[in-house]
Amino acid sequence: MMTKPYLIAIDLDGTLLKDDKTVSHYTKNILTQAMNEGHHVVISTGRPFRGSERYYHELNLSTPIINFNGAFIHHPRQSDWGIYHSPLELDTAQNIVKTCLDFNVKNVIAEVLDDMYLHYEDEFITNSFMIEPSRMNIGNLHQSLKHNPTSILIRPHDHQVKELRALLKAQHAEVIDHRVWAAPYNIIEVVRSGLNKAVGLKRVAETLDVPQDRIIAFGDEDNDLEMIEYAGYGIAMGNAIPELKNIANGVTKTNEEDGIAHFLTDLLSLKESV
Repeated sequence: MMTKPYLIAIDLDGTLLKDDKTVSHYTKNILTQAMNEGHHVVISTGRPFRGSERYYHELNLSTPIINFNGAFIHHPRQSDWGIYHSPLELDTAQNIVKTCLDFNVKNVIAEVLDDMYLHYEDEFITNSFMIEPSRMNIGNLHQSLKHNPTSILIRPHDHQVKELRALLKAQHAEVIDHRVWAAPYNIIEVVRSGLNKAVGLKRVAETLDVPQDRIIAFGDEDNDLEMIEYAGYGIAMGNAIPELKNIANGVTKTNEEDGIAHFLTDLLSLKESV
């Protein structure tokens, strides 16, 4: 066991996961070697827990997990670790829903942890999101949404994105943050103000007693910006957006080329086990 372990924070889509949403054998092997040498591997994702649980178990992790870009943090194996859930206020959420419906967007979806509420039926959403039918509710959000939502997802028409984001900023800037998901989704995600992956990562690092300069973080999209900036080693994937590459400490290979594994192999002197 090492005396000074690193905390390795990994985004999922476009980072750990290949384009077919699988983890390569090589990357999985290198992450296992890192854990065997005492390093901590933590998933930090915009996905809900239901959409990341399979990868947590596939990697055989024993750490907390950061979901909803920092709005929900818990430890799947240690119930006494604590649950940190920072949802939107219901009144704020309902105001946002009204703004969006007045704008005639395609759909508005509220997520309350692993439950999903859709204002309209939506095959694109139901086919794209891993969710059990029992956890999906379809109907007027003003009536069905009764709990503070972890996040709100807005499906605008393509020409509405810029104007709608400007409107959300003008009306709700003090209480919300919002980002746009990459294609093919083009979804605006709204969470409580001040939440991002760096906030979640800081909390996890403190409980693991790992200083900021020993945090390695990997990402590819704009919801990784704060995390990459916060980490001692903020590493952009080769397929990352230019804004992320510009602030990163380094750029590794793409998600299709085992970028995480190649960087960790060099930094931590790891070798793939046979």
